[in-house]
Amino acid sequence: MALEHKDKIRHVVWPRLREVALPDSRFHYDFSSFIADFQGSDQAIERLCSLPCYKDAQVVFITPDNCLEELRFRALCDGKKVLVTTYGICRGFWLLDPAVIKTTQQRQLASLLDAMERPGLGKHITLSEMQSLGLKVELMVTGTGAINHAGIRFGKGHGFFDLEWAMLTSINAVVLSVPCIAIVHDCQLLDEELHPEEFDTVCDFIVTPTSIYEAGQQGTVHKPSCGILWDKLQPGMLEDIPPLRELQILREQK
Repeated sequence: MALEHKDKIRHVVWPRLREVALPDSRFHYDFSSFIADFQGSDQAIERLCSLPCYKDAQVVFITPDNCLEELRFRALCDGKKVLVTTYGICRGFWLLDPAVIKTTQQRQLASLLDAMERPGLGKHITLSEMQSLGLKVELMVTGTGAINHAGIRFGKGHGFFDLEWAMLTSINAVVLSVPCIAIVHDCQLLDEELHPEEFDTVCDFIVTPTSIYEAGQQGTVHKPSCGILWDKLQPGMLEDIPPLRELQILREQK
């Protein structure tokens, strides 16, 4: 029922999004394969950067979504370390450090998913290395497919942001009080009641080109503390996502 509910919501939003979305070079307008950039995303990013939780954060996790490319660049220019995953988390986590990526041109390249892994830009980082470094993420930002005013969000349907949250909280790189922000177009913000599952990471703020909405005003924001629900992983995820395999090994070593 939950999957049917989410699919129904996505198919309400996707026709609206098609009117304002920018196509992906590989996936065109297939919103089941990517989170689209959209008209006005620069305005939404400007609003996000006005929030105290962004200004105060030194380390920001930003998902590899098309609508957040400009934010990755902006965060580097603002002197923040950016933690990001590759598409589908297939090559794990990468750390973008403005102390290493110093020029404007380098920072622009590092904000691009197709360039951030080039030598001298991003650095691959394992979960164990995050623990050794004592890396603490102070803000998490994601794009999404649809979200309501309570901060309940649905992405492409793969659950990658929920996996990222679960992995980072499992190694204490993220605590439950860390703010989560969704950047979306206004057409993706819904009044409908949505039904989260226990692993769904609900956002504290929704930022659109025209407004900032604090989801906590609608009730308690759900931040899952369940970690990875291993029996609910989609087929192939454990094989295709290296940090999941690493986390499994870390659990077995305890």
